[in-house]
Amino acid sequence: MAPFARGRRGTRGRGSGPSRGRGGNFSRGRGASRGKRPTFHSTRVEEPHAENSDQSQASDIEPPEAAEEDLDAESSGSDVEEPAGTIKPYNALLQSLNRESNIVQPPQKRRKFALDDALEPHPAIVKNEDVTVQSFQEDIDHVEEPEDGADLAPEDMDDAESFDDIENTSDPFEVHLAAVDEEALAGCIKDAAESKWLTQKLAFHPGWKALSISYQSNLLQSKGLISSSNRLNDLQLKQRLELTAGKLLQDLGDLNRHLAAYIFNYQDMLFCDRVPKVGQDLRNFMCLHALNHVFKTRDRVIKNNARLSKAEAADDVECRDQGFTRPKVLMLLPTRQACVKAIDTIVSLCEPEQQENKKRFQDSYMQPDDDFSEDKPEDFRKLFGGNDDDMFRLGMKFTRKTVKYFSQFYNSDIIFASPLGLRMAIGAEDAKKQDHDFLSSIEVVIVDQADALLMQNWEHVEYIFDHLNLQPKETHGCDFSRVRNWYLDGNSRYLRQTIVFTAFNTPELNKLYGHHMLNMAGRVKICREEYSGSMLELGTQIKQTFSRFESSQPVADPDARFKYFTTTIVPSLTKLSKTKTGTGHGVLIFTPSYMDFVRVRNFLANSNSTQNVSFGSISEYTPVRDVARARSHFFSGRHSVLLYTGRAHHFRRYHLRGVRSVMMYALPDNPIFYQEIAGGYLATSIGEGRVDPMEASVRSIFSKWDILKLERVVGSKRSSAMLKEKGGDTFDFL
Repeated sequence: MAPFARGRRGTRGRGSGPSRGRGGNFSRGRGASRGKRPTFHSTRVEEPHAENSDQSQASDIEPPEAAEEDLDAESSGSDVEEPAGTIKPYNALLQSLNRESNIVQPPQKRRKFALDDALEPHPAIVKNEDVTVQSFQEDIDHVEEPEDGADLAPEDMDDAESFDDIENTSDPFEVHLAAVDEEALAGCIKDAAESKWLTQKLAFHPGWKALSISYQSNLLQSKGLISSSNRLNDLQLKQRLELTAGKLLQDLGDLNRHLAAYIFNYQDMLFCDRVPKVGQDLRNFMCLHALNHVFKTRDRVIKNNARLSKAEAADDVECRDQGFTRPKVLMLLPTRQACVKAIDTIVSLCEPEQQENKKRFQDSYMQPDDDFSEDKPEDFRKLFGGNDDDMFRLGMKFTRKTVKYFSQFYNSDIIFASPLGLRMAIGAEDAKKQDHDFLSSIEVVIVDQADALLMQNWEHVEYIFDHLNLQPKETHGCDFSRVRNWYLDGNSRYLRQTIVFTAFNTPELNKLYGHHMLNMAGRVKICREEYSGSMLELGTQIKQTFSRFESSQPVADPDARFKYFTTTIVPSLTKLSKTKTGTGHGVLIFTPSYMDFVRVRNFLANSNSTQNVSFGSISEYTPVRDVARARSHFFSGRHSVLLYTGRAHHFRRYHLRGVRSVMMYALPDNPIFYQEIAGGYLATSIGEGRVDPMEASVRSIFSKWDILKLERVVGSKRSSAMLKEKGGDTFDFL
């Protein structure tokens, strides 16, 4: 996979022209398509002789709501591919130039090609190619600004704020960053190399469980820790933040006060229950912590500048208070709208007198919320409302009275970015031509809505973490006499705090938790204490079957799953195909992974055993018209089977009709998907009288490596019994 591939596609236009939100082949929003992909032509219908009339017939039998949902997308014309001409574009261009070579014309201005005029797919940086810039019409986040050449710019030096709270030796900021015990740090590094961890369960808020992991030799665990408290004063906030924070966070609540203790103690945290109702509270805490860290860092540098200016030349004064570069906080967010919400919270907390480049920020990031229909779930509306562009990066700089948007990264205090946007900012695949020095001194990383980032391209997140806290290639005006020792020794990753908020836990997040969250202050994972199971919330009583297959190890799981599918599930599909044709069987095959989708699709198209099975497919890469056609054929019965991917559902939430049975090739990570697909689609068919409730069914296949998914779908108690059961591998629930 090319390193800048998004990992999902789909198109949904919104008017003509190059959009920055959803839609358009080159748009950068939800389900945007990065270049054209080869069309898959092996879909079978039950009337092969009528190929030439597919398009006209599809428009007659398409369900009304399908046409209404996609009407705005098709009207843009950006996703419709014109028939290829018989003359190659390059030859046509040469002929045109030859014909016009003798015509004398006045010089013309160079035309900037619009997105829809591009003849080539998006060349997002490819391995071994020297491509380091975007090929969009313009980069609205581009900044041309010289580096300040120091940790603080000259306009920062006249800050008259009181520094009385800096010398508080019980402040976790002082304990964790300024007064680092070198012996304790060396012990933690040794423990990390030898995998010596101290694991313990913590008393936490009812309904959640907390698992703490710390280094066995950590000598700082009992020093300077903030205990759970309902008072903001106990969080060791900067004086200028206490008043505004009191207005924004009037009541911490039981859950928030427990989380605040870990966040403001500079411990790593993976919180696995970020549901929409607690999203704003978590955002308030992460923005307050980020600002508090930036202000304390800045004030310490300013105070030491004053101390050094007053010191005599003979005095031996050492002030190690900086990193290699200025940026100290990195926030990874899924969309521009999420960035707007975070910045609005920060501005309400710091209340600056001036905001530089605010108009540019509003024009580039703010859009009115979408008027989604009421049947769209709350998590969908919260995530995709407003500007859902997932390619952005923004630096933010703080001075005494001013907040500056679009500051150059090396002049910024906080960097807001999506994984894709930051990956492109780093540059080419060639390590010699990359620029990631601005990540060398990051001390706080906040990943919000990590479950949404999993649906984009998680490889970008892993790539970013691999390039955090590395030794810089250039000095960038750094005063090495002020750099902290643990930066110079290359140990800053053991002092970095990482905070991850997600709606649910996954193996990818567990890997991030184990490999990149190495904070010497320890780390904690917070999850629900017990899941009741989304299978109980379908809204209708249908048969639900779960079939377990054996898989020796995670790397062998895809092959074992495919073998089980072709030997156990496919024969039942071929039996259905021998019944009366033309009526359709309404079998929806759900594949969370696009790679599994391709594998199953190719098997259905090329295998002799499935030659009588008519099927269609909808993935995140399927053009809008093909989606409408596939839905229409499935609803009318011309397709007996419809393949459907998890990312297509995540970005579109299609309401598919004609579903009579659901086959889950793998359980979805998001338990809401199981509820919507297994319950919502079948409930619609039952309500329309298309299928008898006794005939409607859901069948899911799983292995022991799907424990996290299974627990959220069937419940914590049932999942444990289903994995340990020796008497059989099939479990039926009614």
